[in-house]
Amino acid sequence: MLSVEENKRLTEVGPGTPMGELMRRYWHPVAAVAELNQNPVKAVKILGESLVVYRDRQGRYGLIDDTCPHRRISLVYGIPENEGLRCPYHGWMFDGSGQCLEMPAESPESTFPSRVKITGYPAEEMGGLIFAYLGPLPAPLLPRWDLFAMDNVVRDIGWTVIPCNWMQAMENSLDPTHAEWLHGKYFDYEWDRLGRAGQPMPGRGRRTASASNTGATHKKIGFDVFEHGIIKRRVLEGYDETHPMWSIGHPIVFPTMLRVGTNFQIRVPMDDTHTWHLMYGAYPPPPGVENYHQEEIPFYEIPLKDETGRFVTDFVLGQDLMAWVTQGAIADRREEKLGESDKGIILFRRMLREQMALVEDGGEPMNTFRDPEKNKLINLFQERSMEEAARNGGLSSGQAPYSPLIPEIHEAWANAPA
Repeated sequence: MLSVEENKRLTEVGPGTPMGELMRRYWHPVAAVAELNQNPVKAVKILGESLVVYRDRQGRYGLIDDTCPHRRISLVYGIPENEGLRCPYHGWMFDGSGQCLEMPAESPESTFPSRVKITGYPAEEMGGLIFAYLGPLPAPLLPRWDLFAMDNVVRDIGWTVIPCNWMQAMENSLDPTHAEWLHGKYFDYEWDRLGRAGQPMPGRGRRTASASNTGATHKKIGFDVFEHGIIKRRVLEGYDETHPMWSIGHPIVFPTMLRVGTNFQIRVPMDDTHTWHLMYGAYPPPPGVENYHQEEIPFYEIPLKDETGRFVTDFVLGQDLMAWVTQGAIADRREEKLGESDKGIILFRRMLREQMALVEDGGEPMNTFRDPEKNKLINLFQERSMEEAARNGGLSSGQAPYSPLIPEIHEAWANAPA
């Protein structure tokens, strides 16, 4: 259990809060390139701040305050120009740092523009996402995690806005045993309730509710701290420690990402009670294709609820979303009762406290990169190769059946020669 004050310290992300200051030492996704291809200006809520991200006519990205300081109208309707974003009301223009460059109604000799500046943050594109850094300058390097930066892969990005605190999603990643119940026995129950027994179950490879290996019991779980976060390991019934699920495991990338196979699950704290959840997939191109080039990375919505208001729980991520949101907007951790199987959650909270204390003492937290040589491509590990996952129907880590690419990639590789 946690006290009210401890819970606030770990969950609140606004300016000046301990967790907010830690989170501001990291780059966070704020938009997809595909979104700005549709409309080059987007409203953004990130770490409790209301902002707009835009692409100017030179193709550069900016993230600035969402309100013009002149007459206080929204810059969501701003006009992208060569040098920045122009307010549609009276034409004041701001660059990516928030500096006002022009005030058309003022005298050309006026020094007023140079004395007006709004909030502005660095923004960069990588792997089809726009990332922003809201912390003290100079900004660290945008980390080139492998799935974002590697060549010759096919990508798609699924999104959901979830009405709960970011930490509920992250703690789920440190809780392996929920898989045998929520994604095993509950999934079987839901599949039977919907009359789909015997049909393939999205997010569980080629298995069906009648298969004997669904919801396998955990014999052993383990967690190890490594340079980028925590490695999660498990031994399931019928296997031993030589299996990649234990010998390799998969990483929680501190502070807001889970790597499962060829997917990142990214939990972006919008404010204390809302999280922008991204499923970032990287898949092998069709067999025999080299130097694959993807014109635009698909950006698709993953639903939270159906038309009746019921959570959609007939796929793996939908089950997780239900579990996170029904804990409340911010989980009341005074009432929780943690057991031995929750040691991963306890370890993650300890890591959060340690990294917050490091920032409070003036240091830089883990996963801060400033040496370009160490940031060329940050390779993480996975329990099986992309090609192996594609051949056996195991590319999805929960977003199926909503990914527009996974089914066709599975089909292409299932029919490919070994």
